[in-house]
Amino acid sequence: MTLTDLLKEKQVKFMLLGGKGGVGKTSCSAATAIWAAEHGLKTLIISTDPAHSLSDSFDQQIGSEIKKIKGVKNLYGLELDPHKSFEEYREKMEQDDLPEKTQSLLQGLGGLTGMTPPGADEALAFAKVLEYIENPEYDLVIFDTAPTGHTLRLLSLPDVLSGWVMNLLKIREFFGKFAGLFKRLISRGGEVERGMEVLEHLKNTIDVARIELSDPESTAFVIVMIAEAMAVFETERLLSALNEYEIPCDHIIVNMVYPEILDCAFCRSRRNMQLENLKEIREIYDDFNITEVPLFDVEIRGVEKLKELSKILFGEA
Repeated sequence: MTLTDLLKEKQVKFMLLGGKGGVGKTSCSAATAIWAAEHGLKTLIISTDPAHSLSDSFDQQIGSEIKKIKGVKNLYGLELDPHKSFEEYREKMEQDDLPEKTQSLLQGLGGLTGMTPPGADEALAFAKVLEYIENPEYDLVIFDTAPTGHTLRLLSLPDVLSGWVMNLLKIREFFGKFAGLFKRLISRGGEVERGMEVLEHLKNTIDVARIELSDPESTAFVIVMIAEAMAVFETERLLSALNEYEIPCDHIIVNMVYPEILDCAFCRSRRNMQLENLKEIREIYDDFNITEVPLFDVEIRGVEKLKELSKILFGEA
């Protein structure tokens, strides 16, 4: 099954692209988003990497609010600003104008106890995952993830939060016997009762997210790598975690493959090294769908260059 089949025939709703830093994840994510949007899918691309490069890739400012991508019909972009958005969400917590699932998650993380929540970066990213899983207004949501370590923490959040929420529920139940004192200590009015509802809703939402993200009919994780030994090691680590969290993954993009340039000794050396690694990659991942992308002679930036990349990714070049 090619990337084209994944989007046109299988019609997955969520696609996450991840891998080692510097392998071209954002370019591949942006090019995939452009291809999907141009083929009739209302598409949202979200950067969950604190060091955003989505604006640079599209060569237009995106930022922390959903914006229409200029020059591409049906395509929207969002760069999560974890620190700014997390504080804004907490300030708005008592207003009821946030989506319920986001409100639930953030109340569970920071508004109900003095316990230290999981990392704000991953928590906010996961809040967005929950938001679009529960109320999918887009045909496809693409997550341009951060380098491997950050992504692994993001993917582990359902398990971490589920256990964390269960502990909070037990605490709530215990202190429910002392509701009056509990209200005076940490809440106002009916906040204790509402807090129990919030936590119950959060637990259910996390369970739904876990099911959705592990459903191969809904979700696909695409690994982006380069043909170098360190990238192979990093890919093994990522795949091991994906298997552990039951995130479906059977596509690999091998990016930046050197072309054959006979009159350049350096280029020949780099290409020969990559060819050896490509041989190993094909042997190790013989049951994966592997897409090879050549190294461009210019920076891949702006919609037109991303369209060129998309044609390669989807076999139209």
